[in-house]
Amino acid sequence: MGFWNWPWRARSPSGFSSSSTAEEVTEGIDASHLTAVVTGATNGIGKETARVLALRGAKVIIPSRTMESGMKVKESLLEQNPDAKLHVMEMDLSSLSSVDSFARSFNASNKRLNILINNAGIMACPFQLSRDGIELQFATNHLGHFLLTNLLLEKMKATAKETGIQGKIINVSSTAHKRSDGSWFDLDKINDSSRYKPFAAYSHSKLANILHANELSRRLQEEGSKVMANSLHPGLIITNIGRYLNINVVVLSLAALAKPFLKSVPQGAATSCYLALHPNATDITGKYFVDCNEATPSLKARDQALGKRLWEFSEELLKRRSRQP
Repeated sequence: MGFWNWPWRARSPSGFSSSSTAEEVTEGIDASHLTAVVTGATNGIGKETARVLALRGAKVIIPSRTMESGMKVKESLLEQNPDAKLHVMEMDLSSLSSVDSFARSFNASNKRLNILINNAGIMACPFQLSRDGIELQFATNHLGHFLLTNLLLEKMKATAKETGIQGKIINVSSTAHKRSDGSWFDLDKINDSSRYKPFAAYSHSKLANILHANELSRRLQEEGSKVMANSLHPGLIITNIGRYLNINVVVLSLAALAKPFLKSVPQGAATSCYLALHPNATDITGKYFVDCNEATPSLKARDQALGKRLWEFSEELLKRRSRQP
């Protein structure tokens, strides 16, 4: 038992901690009237998030780069829960045209959307550009989610207004955001292969996740919308998001030392599920969570002017794409 899991730790405001699992934080909750989209639900904490939301009765849409891989995930989840309401739709988050296509199909075929969990991500990959000519980590982790959220937002607003149930937009960030100084939201910098550092690029994209949620929350509050937007750090978890990392003896040794502080996948999905379903997460927006409790992100993540600048930069990237032949 690691330090963070010792029973004598002080009880947190939410009653949950780093050792809480997604099933534990949603125990007894009926989500049968809710519809959720969970990106990155084909593996890791995204898959566990989708599983637990479906376990609580929610209709869960699983975007997948290919229908084949998505259907395999659906089948594996149905083996555990034959009553799960799961739907697979094709979407490549790194391709803006694919995100467009997904959103059009979703909006045409689904009457409501209550929950959007922007969970998908890649980490520390070698330098490469997306199909739209944008550094791949920023394109996937931030810009794809920025566009997806914008395209589904009217559906979420309408659902919240019609049902009286708050909509929930949840951005899965990382404590790695603290390594970003916020100065890289410029296409020339992001796309400069000579200055590219894989983990630094990941950190910039994770800072963007928090700033996006905060600025979105501010805009929604100004409108008087019943849609909430928050961000979170899921914890340190060994999943295939780290597939690009160069694992060597030193890293393995450090991982062994860090083992008491590592989370399991069910623990890693807990905060997403808490924000999505728990009644104590009602009326909370523009906040950052760790271990199912509100936490304080970096100073840059709380910079409202930087959040507005990122929003404008993201919109400009989308306009740039639309101007391309």
